[in-house]
Amino acid sequence: MSTSEGPTLREATKVWFRVGLIGFGGPAGQIAILHQEVVAERRWVSEDRFLHALNFCTLLPGPEAQQLATYLGWLLHGTRGALIAGSLFVLPGVAILLGLSALYATVGTVGAVAALFAGLKPAVLAIVVDALRRIGGRALKGRGHWAIAGAAFVALFAFGVPFPIVVLVAGLIGWRMPSGAQLPVAETTQAPSWARTIWVLGAGSIVWWAPIALVAAVLGSSHLFVTLGVFFSKAAVVTFGGAYSVLAYVSQEAVSRYGWLSAPEMLDGLALAETTPGPLILVLQFVGFLAGYRLGAPVTGLLGGLMGSLTTMWATFVPSILLVLIGAPFVERLRQHRALSGALSAITAAVVGVIANLAVWFAMHVVFGRVDRIEAGPLHLSVPVWSTVDPFGVVLAVGAMIAMLRFRVGMVAVLAAAAGVGLLRWLLLDPGR
Repeated sequence: MSTSEGPTLREATKVWFRVGLIGFGGPAGQIAILHQEVVAERRWVSEDRFLHALNFCTLLPGPEAQQLATYLGWLLHGTRGALIAGSLFVLPGVAILLGLSALYATVGTVGAVAALFAGLKPAVLAIVVDALRRIGGRALKGRGHWAIAGAAFVALFAFGVPFPIVVLVAGLIGWRMPSGAQLPVAETTQAPSWARTIWVLGAGSIVWWAPIALVAAVLGSSHLFVTLGVFFSKAAVVTFGGAYSVLAYVSQEAVSRYGWLSAPEMLDGLALAETTPGPLILVLQFVGFLAGYRLGAPVTGLLGGLMGSLTTMWATFVPSILLVLIGAPFVERLRQHRALSGALSAITAAVVGVIANLAVWFAMHVVFGRVDRIEAGPLHLSVPVWSTVDPFGVVLAVGAMIAMLRFRVGMVAVLAAAAGVGLLRWLLLDPGR
């Protein structure tokens, strides 16, 4: 930590809950919010340690922003801090999306929520730009790092190169230009050991699989809730590359193979997940809800939806937290090895390119109503349709950037004002609601 005396567990818990409530904007927005809360405002974690944690979490399967929150919680307060941070990062979004899923299944309208988010998205863009400016300024320490960041951005944005390959190449390049730096290890972290690793893996696996095994014992191994638990557990540990790689896999399986929902409903679920705080992968909860809602006797309707939703979330997020608890002590100790510092600093530079790619993708979807995907040979480009530009989004995004970057207005105040503007616009311009 960068301060001589870190926060109490209670102080940190309040911040993790706050982050869970305002964590809009997908991975780019959530990483930016974590950086703003933990690094820029409170200085609980240094810039270098934040980037080091981000490097590790982007390599893991699952939602990288939630895993980053888990890692930061572990840095500050060990295993308890990790469990609290990782859980509170998603619980507000889980609760909200559960209500929206029930509303969708029974009523079929979420207009006011969509209006709120229409105002929030441009404001989150301002947070993303500010975080990119801060992180890039600290991580890019020379021409070599700038070149790596630029190459990583082009590889991801223009050619669709998988992120693990980008990081591997960056690490190999960095290995050839070591910085010689040796960074300190947080005093609060546990020393890595194979005994601890085996214990965490064993205890975590029991916690992970016990509820699924109990359902199998009561309802049978072929029951829907068991299938949901097994399927989403597998998705949690084999899908790399962030939420969109997970969604591509789940969409194909859930729609085509299992028939839990239709393709248009999957898109509706994605839209709902974008209206809630927390990782975009919360859309999987919507899939589980509809599957359970339509199950039939004896568990059906809202009770079936609730059970399907909670089963899906348990199978998705417990392994994500477990991976961080297992790997974090070893990754933190890598900071002590001079020979690895060059590779790690190069990976940090590549992560700046990744955040820039996420920021551009998010900006296009805020400012434009339609973004086409063009694939021509090695090129895999997202190209906005300029005729679909949204003046409301442009004006609100520019206003939020001026408020935050020029006048230093607080993040929560900007988000609240933007949400209010979005709701007011809906009330005035949508008389058919």
